[in-house]
Amino acid sequence: MTAKECIKGRRSIRKFKDTLIDHQVLEDIIETASYAPSWKHTQIVRYIAVEGALKDKIGSECTSMFPNNGTIIQNAPMLIAVTVIKNRCGYERDGSFTTPRKDTWQMYDAGVASEAFCLAAYEQGIGSVIVGIFDGDAASALLAIPDDRELVALIPIGYPDEAPTAPRRKPVTELVSYQA
Repeated sequence: MTAKECIKGRRSIRKFKDTLIDHQVLEDIIETASYAPSWKHTQIVRYIAVEGALKDKIGSECTSMFPNNGTIIQNAPMLIAVTVIKNRCGYERDGSFTTPRKDTWQMYDAGVASEAFCLAAYEQGIGSVIVGIFDGDAASALLAIPDDRELVALIPIGYPDEAPTAPRRKPVTELVSYQA
C-alpha cells in the first residue's frame, strides 16, 4: 500500500466487529506511529490501551455531551487514550518558550501522532475514529492519568464492520495559494 493509498483509503470507522485486537498487533501499530515527528524530537505522546469494563465505563460515564461517542466506544473492542507529557513542547532547556505559540505545540504533536497511529492501524486492517468530545476530567480520573500528563483524545479501534465512502473534498484550488 502506498502512502497515498493509505491516506486516501482510511475512513473514520464507528462500527466494529467483536474481534479482539492482538496486543502484538497493537504494539506494532504504536511502533510505527512512534516515527511521527515531534517538537525537537521530544516524543511526548503516550498511549493507554483500554479494554473490557473500564472501556465501557468511559463510554457510559464520559460522553454525556455527545452520547453517540459513548456508543462507539462501548462497541469497539479497544479504546486508545492518547496522552501527552506536559511542559516539554514549545520550551527551551531553560524553561522559556521558543515561539509565541508557547506550549500549544503539544496539541500539534498529539495530532500528528494520532493520525500516524490511525494510518498504521489502517495498514493492519484496523479501523479507528478520533474522538474529541468527551469529559476529559472524568476520563482522566478513571484512567488515573498522572499529573505530568494530559489526556488529549480517545481513539476507539477495531476491525471495521462498515465501509463508509469518502466524503467530498474541497478542490485543491481552494486549499492552496501561491506567493512569490
